[in-house]
Amino acid sequence: MKPELSVVMPCLNEAETLATCIKKTQSFFEREQVNGEVVIADNGSTDGSQEIASNLNARVIDVPEKGYGSALRGGILAAEGTFVIMGDADDSYDFNALMPYLEKLREGYDLVMGNRFKGGIKKGAMPFLHKYLGNPVLSFIGRLFYKANIGDFHCGLRGFSKEAFHTMELKTTGMEFASEMIVKASLKKLNIVEVPTILSPDGRSRPPHLNTWRDGWRHLRFLTLYSPKWLFFIPGLLLMLFGLVTSAMLVYKPLKIGEITFDVHTLLFTASCLLIGFQFILFYGLTKVFTVENDLLPKSDKYDRLFRFINLEKGLIIGTILVLIGIVLSIYAYNNWREVNFGDIANSNTWRIIIPAITTILLGVQTILFSLFFSILGLKK
Repeated sequence: MKPELSVVMPCLNEAETLATCIKKTQSFFEREQVNGEVVIADNGSTDGSQEIASNLNARVIDVPEKGYGSALRGGILAAEGTFVIMGDADDSYDFNALMPYLEKLREGYDLVMGNRFKGGIKKGAMPFLHKYLGNPVLSFIGRLFYKANIGDFHCGLRGFSKEAFHTMELKTTGMEFASEMIVKASLKKLNIVEVPTILSPDGRSRPPHLNTWRDGWRHLRFLTLYSPKWLFFIPGLLLMLFGLVTSAMLVYKPLKIGEITFDVHTLLFTASCLLIGFQFILFYGLTKVFTVENDLLPKSDKYDRLFRFINLEKGLIIGTILVLIGIVLSIYAYNNWREVNFGDIANSNTWRIIIPAITTILLGVQTILFSLFFSILGLKK
């Protein structure tokens, strides 16, 4: 018979604790009368972990590609159960207490996350930096960027349906696999729920595979790169608005605050802010098209509207108009320069024309180039 539940454990030299985890899982199956299997996704163990698992009637899946995410993906793909629960084989999670996960999966939830902060973290189970800095900060960023109401983004014990796993289309190979699962589930509008989970100190004598700073950075990098809106659009919009407002004020007249006078020299910097902010927004558009067309992010109705609103013809027209405005302003500045017999331009009013002229020309050229590249990226569509 096809098992209802597959419990998948990634394994890399876990001989000290692997047997305990397998026995606890099998005890859970027997006590709750669950038709289940234990799948050990071995990532190249050299301490006899494979033999331990085989002797306890667990299925051993050899995953040659290195990495936490690679091992889990290999084990999950090989799992035969309707539902899958994944968890580390270091005895930090109690595989004898999986019923809350299975109940939620039976109710129809696509992803069931453990929450160690609600269930309890025993003394010595989580390093200080992970407990009070890394996990809270990364979980906050995840909730902010992806509107995922998850309090513990990195709990290693979680369950999902096999169908939901295929829907998520997970691709990462390292520790960021844990973040990708929640991000993809949120973006694809899957049903997610949390259950309290107790975290205990692991039973290994060796250090864990997790590297605090390296793997923390990989999680942060993934969360930001998968959210071009927060990485590019919002910072770019704020910078562009600041540059536009301050530049308009300085073009009109010098701005005096206390004893300090801001004039055309400041205008150069505010115009640069406008250009940089515009570059950020353009890069957001290009990143969005690339990630969607390469199946890294799901396609949405908003994405289709983006193509209806922005196209090559509109971009060329707007860009050309901006370039022409810049040329007209340049001619006007040229006439002012001619009036002083092409000498040294000491008049700040002339610079108030030159700087907006150059800025407008650059904006126009950027718009034209963006429109061309945007259309090339969208050719697949």
